[in-house]
Amino acid sequence: MKSGKRGLSLVLMSVLSVSLLFGCSGGKNSPAETGSPGKKAEGGQTAKKTVNVTFRDDGVGENGAFYKWLKEVAASYPDKNVEIKPAPIQASEGDYFAKIALALKSKDTAPDIVTEDTFILNSDASAGFLEPLDDRLAKWEDWTNGSFIEAMKKGVTASDGKVYGVPYNTDSRGLWYNKQIFKQAGLPEDWQPKTWEDVLNAARTIKEKAPDVVPIWMNMGKATGEATSMQTYEMLLYGTGERLYDDATGKWTVKSQGILDALGFVETVNKEKLGPPLSKVLNGQAGNTASREYLPKGKLAISLDGSWISGNYLDTGAAPWPEYKDVLGFAPMPTSKGQEPGSITLAGGWALSIPSNSKNKDEAWAFIQYALGKENTQKLVIASGNITVRADVAKDPGYTKMPFNEIATEYLKNAEFRPAQDKYPEVSTQIQTMVESVATGTAPADAMNKYAQDVTRIVGADHAVEK
Repeated sequence: MKSGKRGLSLVLMSVLSVSLLFGCSGGKNSPAETGSPGKKAEGGQTAKKTVNVTFRDDGVGENGAFYKWLKEVAASYPDKNVEIKPAPIQASEGDYFAKIALALKSKDTAPDIVTEDTFILNSDASAGFLEPLDDRLAKWEDWTNGSFIEAMKKGVTASDGKVYGVPYNTDSRGLWYNKQIFKQAGLPEDWQPKTWEDVLNAARTIKEKAPDVVPIWMNMGKATGEATSMQTYEMLLYGTGERLYDDATGKWTVKSQGILDALGFVETVNKEKLGPPLSKVLNGQAGNTASREYLPKGKLAISLDGSWISGNYLDTGAAPWPEYKDVLGFAPMPTSKGQEPGSITLAGGWALSIPSNSKNKDEAWAFIQYALGKENTQKLVIASGNITVRADVAKDPGYTKMPFNEIATEYLKNAEFRPAQDKYPEVSTQIQTMVESVATGTAPADAMNKYAQDVTRIVGADHAVEK
């Protein structure tokens, strides 16, 4: 779900790590029909080609849902003249995108397939890093016959109108809460907060009645990258009725009451000590700590997070927790004062894209069609706890029976999306800095003023507005 200027030493380290990483390395169209034939090796046999697939390893290695799925799909891939090779990048969410940008610039380091967060896809496409897929997609029946939810195609369409990836999941966000802790604190197990004050009051009650439990957890640091921008700040800002960017005017809002209100919520959580220690929340693994450690162990009451975290608790997940479906609730995040539409969620998602510098584009495309067919897509979204982008998977009993899938999908009716603008990734980095500064004691007004200066510099004075 980011990237800013880094010191020279960090850039050199990133280049080195990416270089080392890459240097050592269904629709009706079958791979044999869509892939190009390999070159002949000695003896007349077809030489095997290697398709490198790069994705983020968030610290659990081969235990990660995507990693496990990729290995399974690679093993079943029918074209035995092609080897599908996982090429993970172990990094925090924020650093992943910086490392990917470095890798995509060169034929020597670019993978053949890369997982793209849809928020960064437009920026990477505009930089010339990604291959447009329109001609290939036009020949893929799954894409043209309604198998993919039409609205989800917008997330992989760049500002030039071309498609640069095939989506494999989407998500919604809300308030995960522990029903057992709520019951012990005298709070309703079927919790439906109507305003931000309801959320804060529940956290205050938890602090009083269960002092050993962290009342509420939100991502607040630069190290958690887009999770801080989207899951915390934008969920709050959009809950005030304001937006980051006005499509009608083409301007970014850099000062407003909504910004102050959103930052005020963050300030309240920290001033009243309703959240975890800053050493935990400002860490790059903060999201994993909350979802994989604190929630399952009964150490956290409320977590503002995404629909996908339940994937951790499956038998095949990173933190198996059989009781999760009975212990957890997933409440909608209310608007600030309960104003229409009553609740808010931000939707995002990931896609498989082909880098412009890929050496095996035909083979990469053939594998994408196989990997993101109905059967394999269903396996991935169930294992990861995400929401599907395929209409046919959404109707399958194997998908609909998964706990929380129905409610997470229901939240999409009020979904908002991040601006599909080239400058968004840079603006997002400033959001993360602003939120962290408030979390560490800066007054919201001062943090907003600094944000206004930095964003105005990025987008230009003609594209910034104060309200």
